[in-house]
Amino acid sequence: MRYLILITAAFSFLAGSLQAQLAEPPAGVTEGLVKELAHSCPSNPQLGNLDATPAWSGWGAGAGNARFETKAASGLTPADVPKLKLKWAYGFPDAKSMYSQPAVAFGRVFVGDDKGIVYSLDAKTGCVYWAYQSDMFGRFAPIAAPISGHAGTRYAIFFVTRSTNAYAIDAHDGKLLWKNQVRTGLNNLSATAALHDGRLYVPLSGTETLVGGDLKYECCKSSGAVASLDASTGKVLWFTKSIQEPLRELGENSTGKQRWGPAGASVWNTPTIDAKRGLLYVGTGNNFGRIGAATSDSILALRLTDGKMMWHHQEFENDTFMARCQAANPSDSNCPDKLGPDYDFGGSSAILQTVGGKDILLAAGKGGVAIGLDPDNEGKLLWRTQLWETQAPSASGLVVWGGAADGQRVYYPLQQPDGGLKALDIKTGKVEWNAAIGADRRGQAGPATAIPGVVFTGGWDGILRAVDGGGKVIWSVNAVHDFETANGVPAKGGSFGSAGPVVAGGMLFVTSGYPGTLRGTPGNVLLAFGVE
Repeated sequence: MRYLILITAAFSFLAGSLQAQLAEPPAGVTEGLVKELAHSCPSNPQLGNLDATPAWSGWGAGAGNARFETKAASGLTPADVPKLKLKWAYGFPDAKSMYSQPAVAFGRVFVGDDKGIVYSLDAKTGCVYWAYQSDMFGRFAPIAAPISGHAGTRYAIFFVTRSTNAYAIDAHDGKLLWKNQVRTGLNNLSATAALHDGRLYVPLSGTETLVGGDLKYECCKSSGAVASLDASTGKVLWFTKSIQEPLRELGENSTGKQRWGPAGASVWNTPTIDAKRGLLYVGTGNNFGRIGAATSDSILALRLTDGKMMWHHQEFENDTFMARCQAANPSDSNCPDKLGPDYDFGGSSAILQTVGGKDILLAAGKGGVAIGLDPDNEGKLLWRTQLWETQAPSASGLVVWGGAADGQRVYYPLQQPDGGLKALDIKTGKVEWNAAIGADRRGQAGPATAIPGVVFTGGWDGILRAVDGGGKVIWSVNAVHDFETANGVPAKGGSFGSAGPVVAGGMLFVTSGYPGTLRGTPGNVLLAFGVE
């Protein structure tokens, strides 16, 4: 998922420097609580029980990563959705891209900005309880969960930044509880972690996307990975690379630099937890360098206890893709002989669902193919459905940040002209309908979100839409304009990208503004909608 790191000047074509590939915090950042806050709440009452109020915590609102909220938790029905109106907006000072997806818990909204500040806001009014400055931004959805071993603290907010620094901060007052860097080598992070049973599971990407055309670079050694951390202390318990084959020498390039492989198979998505089988599932991306790995463009199953890879399903073989490589390359280069299509499994790659007592693992990605796998039979393919109709996806991808599922159907937004939202029967993979979204030529990259009878999907055009169970658009809002904000900061909405909408307690929260790589519209606003 190349555009994941082609969005800031820090990662533009600086291929000659390895340091330029590793995400490093900007100079001069002072971490800790932000002292001066506009629109502060008049008081900061103690938190209640986490399960006492509706919540959406982390990426998918549950271990199965379905991005689905029940009727009771969402507080919305299909009849309510057309009545949604903006209740308040919050402007993030000097922000240009909203990477962080909100989390909702304790009647509060937790969200980060593109400078690495994590905020705690009142869900009803948008006033600020606290704000914490971390080392840098990240595409994280904060996780609210219990923590032990810290006197006076019951609940923490967990998140991991782009530099792979993991944080636990007190959910009530924002005090730092622990911080630890996860990576052990050439890794960055571009997705949300998952938390289960006192452990934090962190997905990691490789770092060598941009070095393909640099013959002075000794390419390639980085691999995707998943790490497990003790949620109470931050201690790394295990670290599993997504490529299990040993790294080996592949001869020298035309300048005499040694070449290595296999490399790549970045993990761009939040781990899906399968407590029943003691496993987690992640999707991987393309290879770097000359050769392919057996676990690139795959769904992996890792054991929760020790990270051992139990099985994998590879959907696209030998997909080796790097920036500054050509479609065909000489044998003495760092690039593959033939450039791959870049068909990563990205956001919401693995969704675990149960239909008629049978568990099915769902996945789809940039290659525009949806699959159903059998978790009881080492990921055996149950069905495969092609989502594109006339032309295979480009390297930009068809399904980018992922879908949502409601126990009967799985829904995938499409990044193609006019967009689209395809609904597939979970059991068979049959396409039941494709909603006529009417987006612009870029379509929809952002993740879908579902409640019973409704799916929300945002587009590059800056329009958030709600689609009913028959594929009809029943509500939409255009975010590309100026907003009057609760905190008085000038704010404007923009494209919807890596952060999807979340629903809890009768309200919908979404950040807006995502330049990305398809000329998206920047923005700096959090929008809160409720029934009028």
